[in-house]
Amino acid sequence: MSETPSDLPEAAQRRFAQGAFSSGLSVADFAACLEMGLEPVGLVQGFCAMQFGAFTMGGGIGRGMSPFGGSQGGYVQNYQCPHGMVSMEHRSWGQNYQQTWIEDSWREGFTSAYSRMIEEAQNVGAHGVVGVVDAENPLSDTGVTEFHLRGTAVKVLDTPTPTQAPWSTFLAGQRLAKIFEAGYAPVSIVVSVASMRVWSYCITEYLMDGTGGMWSNSPGTVEIDQIVSAQSKVRDLARSHARAQLHGDSLHGANLEVVTREFSKGDLEIQSRLSGNRVRRFKDFDPVDVPQPTVRLS
Repeated sequence: MSETPSDLPEAAQRRFAQGAFSSGLSVADFAACLEMGLEPVGLVQGFCAMQFGAFTMGGGIGRGMSPFGGSQGGYVQNYQCPHGMVSMEHRSWGQNYQQTWIEDSWREGFTSAYSRMIEEAQNVGAHGVVGVVDAENPLSDTGVTEFHLRGTAVKVLDTPTPTQAPWSTFLAGQRLAKIFEAGYAPVSIVVSVASMRVWSYCITEYLMDGTGGMWSNSPGTVEIDQIVSAQSKVRDLARSHARAQLHGDSLHGANLEVVTREFSKGDLEIQSRLSGNRVRRFKDFDPVDVPQPTVRLS
């Protein structure tokens, strides 16, 4: 780094002398972290690109066929036509099955990006990473997905350099302060995904078309059982995957998102994504001191 220009204000010269760093925090969150004794030391990030395979695009599978002979040990629910053979086009069989290979690929991609972010935080001697932002975006129409995580690495003031991996949290600023105030400490972010494929059978097809149909035996208003079952199960699976990451700790600020995509008539994919903060109690409720406003003119 070149010498600090002599015509800069004294405060600017002092900042240059201390070295530069980056941060992804807002001004308010930055100030709140300093008030809690957390010193931001740099913006850290991790990235991974994963090829999920042809099955995520709905290709390579005929009707009545589950890839890998079912679901590789995952959840399966079958639906049988109550009408008997009506015609060759009649959907006499249906199935909901868990796409475990997609969940495994997603987990590998996310974990790789997360590990690289934590490794960067370790390299700068951070105790934790706050304000984590994770993004998941398709890179192309061939099943390639990118995982990008970033956050602000922080050190606990007047504390020795950590010997273990940094903790992480989506929280920052006052929201993080409230967690400490309540007697909890962040451990890590938690993100899980569950994927369910729906192959419609005749009843589901008729009802999804907006009519009971002459073979549905379901006059009037009726619940579409196969879709309801798939939606309920994919949420349960996402919660189960997240619970396995907690190891007895609590999940704070949980956010559940469900996305449904239709590849072709009767071929649906439902994905559920659950994220939150793994926190651990370390003390009883202890209100933090109210910060005193200060104004500096130089």
